[in-house]
Amino acid sequence: MPEHQHTPALHSTAPRRAAVVGGGISGLLAALDLQAAGWQVGVYDAAASWGGCVGVHEVAGVELDSGAESFATRSTAVAELAEELGLAGKIVTPDPAGAWVWLPDGPVPLPRTGILGIPSDLHAPEVRAALGASGILRATLDAKMSASVGTTEAVLSVAELVRARMGRRVLERLVAPVVGGVHSADPEVLDVDMVAPGLRAGIREHGSLAAAVAALRASGSKPGSAVGGLDGGMHTLVAALVERLRANGVALHSGHAVTRISRPAKSRHDAGAPVPWTVDWEAGRDSGSESVDVLVVATDGPTAVKLLAAEVPELLPFAPAPGPDIRLVTLVVDVPELDSKPRGTGILVAPQVEGISAKALTHATAKWDWLADSTGPGTHVLRLSYGRSGVAAADAVRLTARPVDGAALTATALADASTLLGVPITDADVLGSDIVRWRGALPFAAVGHQGRVAQIHALAQQQPGLVLAGGWMSGNGLAAVVAGTRRQVRALVDAATE
Repeated sequence: MPEHQHTPALHSTAPRRAAVVGGGISGLLAALDLQAAGWQVGVYDAAASWGGCVGVHEVAGVELDSGAESFATRSTAVAELAEELGLAGKIVTPDPAGAWVWLPDGPVPLPRTGILGIPSDLHAPEVRAALGASGILRATLDAKMSASVGTTEAVLSVAELVRARMGRRVLERLVAPVVGGVHSADPEVLDVDMVAPGLRAGIREHGSLAAAVAALRASGSKPGSAVGGLDGGMHTLVAALVERLRANGVALHSGHAVTRISRPAKSRHDAGAPVPWTVDWEAGRDSGSESVDVLVVATDGPTAVKLLAAEVPELLPFAPAPGPDIRLVTLVVDVPELDSKPRGTGILVAPQVEGISAKALTHATAKWDWLADSTGPGTHVLRLSYGRSGVAAADAVRLTARPVDGAALTATALADASTLLGVPITDADVLGSDIVRWRGALPFAAVGHQGRVAQIHALAQQQPGLVLAGGWMSGNGLAAVVAGTRRQVRALVDAATE
């Protein structure tokens, strides 16, 4: 939360009971930290399983991540959580071969020294291959521009910054594919200060966008790859978290849909005493309620606003608009020709490319050695994502794809994979497949959203004992969600001890 804002203190004699609505990584982590601080905690989630977007599914007998499969290493938040849960030794880095990008004129290796696709070294061979002579010439003007270009505006999109300093070719051929693959969004709508904090300040300090990217990469928590993973998959983080919560006595209520959040009138309580929150839930034919003094709502944005509308109607104007589907198709195939890793760890697709529906393909068995070891030679795991202008995965709700859609989408995925990898893959090669569909809200980092989040935090802080958490508040990606959730819970705990 912003440092200048202050959470109202909770009454020191209040019963230390808390409810968490939402069983994704944010809700589970909030429960962990509240329990450690002395609260008796119950977690409610309508789904039958825990983890939300850090889920697991079995495809062709292989346990795989159904959502997030890596985390950003420029922040230490996820690594510290993994260490706390005894998983520090399981942290792995992807294959150094790197990824590719498919441009309108064909595939080229993706530059490895960039942030959001913005290159730090314009002389690198892969940058020249992607941009061509004219693109490089335009991009080099970045070093000759005033440091004020792109740094004086109060709010600026990624596209506006890149276009102004390096030109349209860098934007279309490098940045748009990366942003579409990572954030499922158009760089025209993403706030550069949210997806790359410190980048504009780096331009003022170092004199150019390229130099700022280089400095930001160098300041990372660890050298090398910008992402890490866990041996066994990111879903093992959720499994360890759930195990720890159960061992610590946290009440985990899966399959419990929260239907109403309310509070009695303040006049019915002693002056100065906290007003408890009441959480009503349904689980099949059963129903019930729990009264607590601390409430964490760690759902997607639209659900959070809907549940709190009766008690905090001021939140209604801040409800994120629903977004289109984001679909992830996982294929497990028997294709020995893929042992050579023809496109490295995967390939991103530029928006201008025709004839390919996928926005990205991850060659998971090429990216993660532990997965290749578990499947063996010849067997490969491919993940193709669809839905370019969509939502942050961390702010999504898993839905079930209709069978008719599944058959058509799987056929599309096979055709796309064959094209992108340059290796024919047919129905006969498929050992198993699955489709996960995510629906959420507008990208968390949309221009202007940072200010809206500050206003939402201010409204929440006027409600003693209330914390709003999750991707729509903290940002896209595990690192942002973990850090943001722990920061919010710590502020509440600190206030409660005053």
